[in-house]
Amino acid sequence: MEKVAFIINPFSAKKNYQPFLNELKNKVGNPLYYVSESIPGTDEFIKTHFDEVDIFVAIGGDGTISTVAKNLISTDKILAIFPAGSGNGFSNETRFNKNLDELLEKIKAKQSRKIDTFTVNDRLSINVSGTGFDGKVVKEFEKTNRGFKNYIKVSLKTFFNYKPIKVTFFDEEYKQYNGRYLMLNIANTRQFGNNAYIAPKASKSDGLVDMVLVKKFPLTYSALFAFRMFTKRLKDDEYVTYLPVSEISFKVNTKNWHLDGEFNKIESPVHVKVQPASLNILI
Repeated sequence: MEKVAFIINPFSAKKNYQPFLNELKNKVGNPLYYVSESIPGTDEFIKTHFDEVDIFVAIGGDGTISTVAKNLISTDKILAIFPAGSGNGFSNETRFNKNLDELLEKIKAKQSRKIDTFTVNDRLSINVSGTGFDGKVVKEFEKTNRGFKNYIKVSLKTFFNYKPIKVTFFDEEYKQYNGRYLMLNIANTRQFGNNAYIAPKASKSDGLVDMVLVKKFPLTYSALFAFRMFTKRLKDDEYVTYLPVSEISFKVNTKNWHLDGEFNKIESPVHVKVQPASLNILI
């Protein structure tokens, strides 16, 4: 497998990457791999080996995958994934699992297809990004040991204290949606992770993203919202609005965002733009 490189985020999967690495060495022999301590380190590793490698495998969560992917945008290089994050939304949506044998068979077959990505003020996102409530949740979540239970705890604590954000659109056709929202999400795929489907009709290959506007809802609606989200049934109603767009600009009165689950500070005005068929992914 001299044309494959494995990039491991040692902080994913509760920092227990050694069993994966041991299995990889046992099944591949002398694999080309890199245990990444930083984003610049990952970028440099990919740059160094770019010409000799056809498939780059990201071992980590959505943030790790996005870090690897940004180096492969609009090239013929192929992204593959071994999920090791807390949510694994993008890997779920692209049908990667924690079976190394299955991954190695896919690599051997070397079949791929192009999917969309998008940018938020020129910063890459491949899955779901957002601001408002979930941006604040991600900020607080990063202070914990992660894990689904901690995510739920932080979400509940944040919900009751969170004041809605103010969103103002610049384009005339979207000004009717100006207002205050619990959260605003940009979805290239259907789910955040952990099978929480924020945009059940989103497609990663239609040249569009779903902008999801969610108004702050009463406690009596929360159970229905959660039920619909985990059963792929969220839809337009008095609290939820979907806007399929290829490009859109707006301002929002917070800088707290998450890009593929990683906390970021982003200044308004915000410009979201789809990059159609920009990422080659293993199938």
